[in-house]
Amino acid sequence: MNVRRRLAASRINTAGTAALAATALAIGTLSACSSDSNAAEGEGGGKLDVVASFYPMQFLAEQIGGDHVSVTSLTEPGQEPHDLEISAQQTAKLQEADAILYLKGLQPSVDEAVGQSEVKTKVDAATLTKLEDLGTEDGHEHGEGEEEPAGEEESALDPHVWLDPVKYAEIAEGVGKALEKQDPDNAADYKKNTADLVKKLDDLDTAYEDGLKNTKTKVFFTNHAAFGYLAQRYGLTMEAIAGLEPDSEPSAARVKELQEEAKADGVTTVFYETLVSDQTAKTLAADAGLKTDVLDPLEGITDKSKGDDYFQVMQANLTALEKALGTK
Repeated sequence: MNVRRRLAASRINTAGTAALAATALAIGTLSACSSDSNAAEGEGGGKLDVVASFYPMQFLAEQIGGDHVSVTSLTEPGQEPHDLEISAQQTAKLQEADAILYLKGLQPSVDEAVGQSEVKTKVDAATLTKLEDLGTEDGHEHGEGEEEPAGEEESALDPHVWLDPVKYAEIAEGVGKALEKQDPDNAADYKKNTADLVKKLDDLDTAYEDGLKNTKTKVFFTNHAAFGYLAQRYGLTMEAIAGLEPDSEPSAARVKELQEEAKADGVTTVFYETLVSDQTAKTLAADAGLKTDVLDPLEGITDKSKGDDYFQVMQANLTALEKALGTK
């Protein structure tokens, strides 16, 4: 009002016009700054803030959530997820999330932090499919008549379900439903993205079934017992140097057993991983006269991975298995 009175009193049209233009410019600048600020505040603010425990969960959230989610992984690229210890900063991030996606039984520190979090939407992938005791907690399958150690039923459940495309698809469907419920305005997009992802996983399952149907041997050696579900799905036998934990050390008896089995079953290759030491695998291979290659458990993507995402690495794993098993 003071500006208008001064402009009216001055009766200087030229000066008045210039002053008015300057005022308008100032107001416009302030409005633009305010809009930019609001946009900055809204960046990510209009999206669901999803915290994933490690790469396979992160991949699901990104593929299904699309542009409607902002995804953070607790496990850094190159970090072995079994060894993750939650930091105070990550714990705070969990408390601020709209949704948490994790796999109970794989990362104890994550399980504890999620249990203490007050976030309403906690999606445990282990509840979206069936975890099984594949008898691989000590690196090999138990034969008939062998009993499991008393009181270890829960710890013996194998958490590596994402390496079975069928079980991973079941988890994907559950994640999609959880996001639909959390964000009903974008439910149609979540539903479509889930269907697209499940279709790709179905195609991957078919590729594995066809590629591993007719091989010279059905036995393969791995660094740790991550591929039990995959082996079960496609009629293979996995023999792991270590158990479910990748840093566990095999006994001398276990190494000798593997050497003998390699001869008996025509095993050609010992597979190692990208996120853990390959020393034991290469030592076994050298002693038994076997080759080595990478079979990636997809617990994280790094520049050493044979692909940029889940599907590319799984295809590389299939190619490696076909070569090692002697696909006919």
